[in-house]
Amino acid sequence: MNLRTLRAFVEVVRQGGFSQAAEVVSLTQSTVSKAVKTLEDELGVPLLNRLGHRNELTAAGEIAYRRALVLLAERNDLVAEINDLRDLKRGLLRIGLPPVGCGVLFAAMFATYRSRYPDIEIELTEYGSKKLRECLEAGEIDLAALLLPIDEGFDYQPVRNEPLMAVLPVSHPLAQRTRIDFTDLADSPFILFEAGFALNAKILAACERKGVTPRVTARSGQIDFIVDLVSAGLGVAFLPRMLAHKHQHPGIALIPLDEPHTDWHIALAWRASAHLPPAALAWLELAREHPLSTGHPV
Repeated sequence: MNLRTLRAFVEVVRQGGFSQAAEVVSLTQSTVSKAVKTLEDELGVPLLNRLGHRNELTAAGEIAYRRALVLLAERNDLVAEINDLRDLKRGLLRIGLPPVGCGVLFAAMFATYRSRYPDIEIELTEYGSKKLRECLEAGEIDLAALLLPIDEGFDYQPVRNEPLMAVLPVSHPLAQRTRIDFTDLADSPFILFEAGFALNAKILAACERKGVTPRVTARSGQIDFIVDLVSAGLGVAFLPRMLAHKHQHPGIALIPLDEPHTDWHIALAWRASAHLPPAALAWLELAREHPLSTGHPV
C-alpha cells in the first residue's frame, strides 16, 4: 500500500469514475483501475461495487476512504511542514553559549535572528565549555560557542578573537604598567572562573609555561562579581579585552597581558558528522555577516 494507490482510490470515489479520476491524477484509466484492484487485493476485501458506469463504496470501502483521506492529509501536512522548515518559516535553533561573553557577542545577533525568522523557536543552553562539548557530542544541541582549539570530531566557524587583559586593583604596585605577564604576577593571588570554563585552562597552561604556580584565592562564574573582588583587593583576574572594557570602573586597572597563546578565540562549533538543520545554518550565516563576527586579527 502506498500513497499514490490511496490517492487513485480517493479520486475514483470523489470523481465518480475511473476515467474522471485518471484525468485528475494524470494517469491512464487502466493504471487507476489496477491501483484500486491492488488496494483491494492488499486489504482482502472489495472496496467498490461496480454498478454500470457508477461505483459505490462497500462498507469496507467507506472505512478505507475515510482512512485514506486522513493519510493523504497527513502527507500534505508533512510536505508543507518540511517546506516551511526549508524556507525558515518554522524550526528550532538549539544553541549552547558560555556565560562568559555571550551577552556582548550574541545579544544583538539574537535580536536580528528573531526579526528575520520570527517563527523559529530558540532553545538556549548555557554552560561552561566542557559541558557544552558534552551536549554537542550527545546531540542535545546543534551549535555551541567554544574556545579554540576545537576538539577533533567538530567543525567550527570562527567568531571573534580577543586578547586577554589583566584586571588589577588600582592599588596594585603594577597597576601603572603598560603590559604585564604572568612572571610579573607570580606573587599575586588569582581570581579565576569556576571549574569547566575553558579560559581557566588557557591561563593555567600559560602559567605552567612560565614556571609560575598561581595561588587561586577565589572562583566565580559571574564577571561582575569577579571585578568587584578585584576592586576590593582580593586578587587579579583575566578577561577578554572587550569584556574587560565593558566592566571597567574606577576601582580597577586594565593592562594588556603579554602572553602568547592566551587569546580568547571563540568559534561556533558543531559535530563534524551532524546534518545541521536550516535554523542552525541560518545562525552561522548571520554570524558571518554580523559586525561582531570580526575582531582582533587572528
